[in-house]
Amino acid sequence: MPELPEVEALREFLDEHLAGRVVERVLPLAVSVLKTYDPPLGALEGQRAGATDRHGKFLAIRIGELHLVTHLARAGWLRWQDALPDEPPRPGKGPLALRVALDGGGGFDLTEAGTQKRLAVYVVRDPQEVPGIARLGPDPLADGFDRDAFAALLAGERRQIKGVLRDQGVIAGIGNAYSDEILHAAKVSPFKLAASFDEEQVTHLYEAVRRTLREAVGRAHGVAAGNLKAEKKSGLRVHGRDGEPCPVCGDTVRSVSFADSSLQYCPTCQTGGRPLADRRLSRLLK
Repeated sequence: MPELPEVEALREFLDEHLAGRVVERVLPLAVSVLKTYDPPLGALEGQRAGATDRHGKFLAIRIGELHLVTHLARAGWLRWQDALPDEPPRPGKGPLALRVALDGGGGFDLTEAGTQKRLAVYVVRDPQEVPGIARLGPDPLADGFDRDAFAALLAGERRQIKGVLRDQGVIAGIGNAYSDEILHAAKVSPFKLAASFDEEQVTHLYEAVRRTLREAVGRAHGVAAGNLKAEKKSGLRVHGRDGEPCPVCGDTVRSVSFADSSLQYCPTCQTGGRPLADRRLSRLLK
């Protein structure tokens, strides 16, 4: 799933390549992708694209007086093309969900792999009209997101820290991969209760959040849209690396599986050398 660093890189890419171009056609190819009907997609045609904003994992492209908002979900992606194919795309064929054609040729496709179709597109007058954006917590890289603001989010939270970091209503933009990376950098168990952190641990975790995300944004800066997935994977230390040596201590990275996802962690760095049992069977490690 694209998370804050990749979506931020896509925002920068679109600001460079899309802003100032006129939208000629917008073609929805998947029935499930469009979540709004007023204003219609056709209202974007003939309008000039402006800046692209990021709201957590959402991209909001200003087109005329409207905004084309998308959430790429788990398997979605944005594919830029300097020259679009001459033949019009066929609905329901392959991963293509929506195509935006621009003046002078070129444009971009929104695609989604797999059978679970969760990619979402909205046409709105204000991005805050999108329910997922309206409920977002603070952006962890915003200037005003300081250590005290972070501490206030954890206070009274009886959930495990892994789930808190991934909750978009608490903090915007962090998903499964970067929550693993943050907790590894902070040397914290993913099962530790958020409210159990002392003052020093809160500070350490806050610094890990900012440092991990900033470094990932830095790695993604200037990378072409088509190469961002590979860049993300290459920079991960523990997520998706089950069975590999931890780059910090050399212990074997382990995994805990859930119904539709998994987490990765280093026992030596994060849990005092103790392997975590399956969440459905284990007691919480504090």
